[in-house]
Amino acid sequence: MVTVHDVARVAGVSISTVSRALATPEKVAGPTRDRVERAARDLDYRPNRAAAVLRAGRSGAYGLVVPDLANPYFAAVAKGAQARARELGAGLFIVDTDEDPDLEAEAIGALAPQTDGVVLCSPRAADRALGALAGRPVVLVNHAVDGVPAVEADHRGGMRRALEHLRALGHRRVAYVGGPERSWSDHRRRAGLADASAAYDDVEIVEVGSFRPQVEGGQAAADLVIASGATAVITFNDLVAVGLVDRLRARGLDVPRNLSVVGCDDSYVASLVTPPLTTLSVDLHRLGRAAVDHLVATAAGRRGGEGVAPDRPALDVELVVRSSTAPPVPDLTRGAP
Repeated sequence: MVTVHDVARVAGVSISTVSRALATPEKVAGPTRDRVERAARDLDYRPNRAAAVLRAGRSGAYGLVVPDLANPYFAAVAKGAQARARELGAGLFIVDTDEDPDLEAEAIGALAPQTDGVVLCSPRAADRALGALAGRPVVLVNHAVDGVPAVEADHRGGMRRALEHLRALGHRRVAYVGGPERSWSDHRRRAGLADASAAYDDVEIVEVGSFRPQVEGGQAAADLVIASGATAVITFNDLVAVGLVDRLRARGLDVPRNLSVVGCDDSYVASLVTPPLTTLSVDLHRLGRAAVDHLVATAAGRRGGEGVAPDRPALDVELVVRSSTAPPVPDLTRGAP
């Protein structure tokens, strides 16, 4: 294995000169720098990145904390974050807290000392999570706390697009199946529905309740949605929509003839279920990548570097229309026959 000692010997310079020439070439005289670079190239020398970041007082790694990696939403965000960290030559520790606020705080407390900063994706107990970081660099994803850098999606705008779509189809009573009560995204979606319904006084919104953000949550909500008399429903995420469609089918009801269904997130399950889901789409890989970029800039600012990046505008949420929405059929929109 070629080492820095080999490069120094071939170039005829000291080890410290090799380090400076490769790390901060502007600080080394041109002829000397050229000799070092030529020797490194001829020997196929690869600097030890881990050693470099340790000398700089950094770990070279960041953390990402998510509520549930089994949820396609968080898995996609994690993939984007991991890809961006790899491009930057950094490590990324990913921690799944299983939707447990106690485990979340515990995991963050253990992760913080080992990293240069942490991305908190949809934290379930934000105050406790931030307290566990003890002032270390942090970026929030789909959450907002005054003074804390954040990357988010435009959930309010997305819900407006969903309601406009359903209203254009002729639906006038629309149910909403919410997610966890602690979910910031759920609060934003409810606010977006309230904004949109205020603009359309001919549309009534029926909030069915809060449910687990998984297939089982949709199954539990389905009978309540049917009883509400709604002709269409918007769900907290695609997994909830899948569970709801499954329960409707068990009751002998058809989507979209008996009930139009709109999901959120456009995860991979949205196009696999029958019928394919109309859903709200955000580029989740881009969300993860943006969070890592923001965290790296924030950590650099703490070390006296270029400073913290400015807050980023919310990522657009677009409506993807598939087969789960259609105009209501008047004699088929109430309970099972």
